[in-house]
Amino acid sequence: MDPLTSAAASGIRARIESLDMLANNIANASSPGFKTDRESFGLYLSSEAADSPAGTSPTVLPVTERQWTDFAQGSITPTGNQLDLALNGKGFLVANAPSGSIYTRDGNLQISKQGELETLDGYTIQGQDGKPIQVDSTKPVDIGPDGEVRQDGQDISQIAVVDFPNSSALAKQGNNYFRINVSTAKPVPAANAEIQQGKLEAANSQPTESAVRLVGVMRQFESLQKALAIGNEMNREVVQDVAKVSS
Repeated sequence: MDPLTSAAASGIRARIESLDMLANNIANASSPGFKTDRESFGLYLSSEAADSPAGTSPTVLPVTERQWTDFAQGSITPTGNQLDLALNGKGFLVANAPSGSIYTRDGNLQISKQGELETLDGYTIQGQDGKPIQVDSTKPVDIGPDGEVRQDGQDISQIAVVDFPNSSALAKQGNNYFRINVSTAKPVPAANAEIQQGKLEAANSQPTESAVRLVGVMRQFESLQKALAIGNEMNREVVQDVAKVSS
């Protein structure tokens, strides 16, 4: 493959990955606690190309170097719902999924038929003792800044809020959940997180910014498609010219 075609093809692949990421950011702009994804780009130089003869110019290809999650806090908005919880500061709620513990900043909770605090997906919220939090659905639930759950003035449980020294140990699982993707990573109690009852944290993505970037990426994609078409046409003409000379 000639340098023009390979560079254009590599650029198109990087742009497709960008389009997927930006589309997901825009789609989740109204999801509580959603954390936007960002990316950085680099140039790929293979070891074979690096060893090319002196005086030649090895081909480098544009690639998405890495995608990463921006864990910056979103704005906190009052809802008036006693089962809505916003985390002010670094940290995550712990939910019990069939595959094990998963982590979220989406505090839009409900009470299950069994009387347990759970996410809207039906995953029970974990207390500091590692167990689901049992409440009486007929009585008001009071949740303090430290996560202490009270009913009728009595302490029932305390919501676990954890953090990770290195946020890169987390990977998105979908529906605003994260899972640990590094076997050695362990959650620790969140140091300065404060629970605010009756509020939700908004997504930290900026729809306008993502939309502008989406338009820019689409234009780059179209330019790369044209470059790829030009490269293919040049290759076709070269093959035809060689065939004429040989005949």
